[in-house]
Amino acid sequence: MSSLPFILMAIGLTVAAWAGITLFMGPNPARESSRRLQAVKLRHSESTTDKVEAQYRKALAARKPKAYKLAGSSSRLEALSLRLDRTGRGWTISQYLYASLGLVILFGGFVWIKSGSLVLGLALGIAIGAGLPHFAVSWAINKRINNFITRFPDALELLVRGLRSGLPISETLVVVANELPGPVSEEFKIVTDRIRLGRTMEDALQETADRLDLAEFSFFCITLAIQRETGGNLAETLANLADVLRKRAQMKLKIKAMSSESKASAYIVGSLPFIVFALIYSINPRYLGQFFVDERLMVAGIGGLIWLSMGAFIMSRMVNFEI
Repeated sequence: MSSLPFILMAIGLTVAAWAGITLFMGPNPARESSRRLQAVKLRHSESTTDKVEAQYRKALAARKPKAYKLAGSSSRLEALSLRLDRTGRGWTISQYLYASLGLVILFGGFVWIKSGSLVLGLALGIAIGAGLPHFAVSWAINKRINNFITRFPDALELLVRGLRSGLPISETLVVVANELPGPVSEEFKIVTDRIRLGRTMEDALQETADRLDLAEFSFFCITLAIQRETGGNLAETLANLADVLRKRAQMKLKIKAMSSESKASAYIVGSLPFIVFALIYSINPRYLGQFFVDERLMVAGIGGLIWLSMGAFIMSRMVNFEI
């Protein structure tokens, strides 16, 4: 039996799943129209609060293209290098590619030997070789980001104490780089090193903000930019920002606690098919061994994985809230 029709059917299911996900992720025209009307209202308002908010939105929008460009819109290798740099582990692109290739050969060869199907072994090998390192890098990035967000309000309070004691902002950045542990100290050391090399403080902070791509650090950079243009007490402004960031972190923890039951249910429901498959295969390998031989069952399994992935994606979006 020719395997071409089944391969074409699997490709069609994949394209249909991608189209469905694209429809779910499409922009909301009503929300975009409301955002533009709000921008026009703030731009022509006579209120001081509205003018400050319009200036804040303008500064934030001016920084977005730099972040997206640095994040890899111009080069895939640049985006991968940036992701590896965000982990803080010192991983290189060559190590990442070698690990991916090793996983492709290991799992692809194992499935090929067990099933005798080169197409299935190559497909699963590529999926695991591309997916597992990606998830490992994402886990390392999220761990480092969470650590940074947790200690960043402490850095702002240390900046406030330094400013109130009479130190300039450049010296307080050096104090933060030397006193605080973890990724906060590492990032502020990079900023202070750039300032010593002749870069302006705003450019040095903006490069770090583009690389981190964190709302909290972007708030800090925008606060400094607005304070330089409008004046005012910088120590008091940073103290208010530190308080806002702490409340933001508390709200995230509350949302995480409220959505933990839904996430646990999603993990259990999503892992049950794989657990049942592994248990039945360990008891009676010949019963489920046809999934590695019969091309019709291969297509059915691929279709099931696609729909399971779509369901997991939708459930993850339902319990994911932005603050």
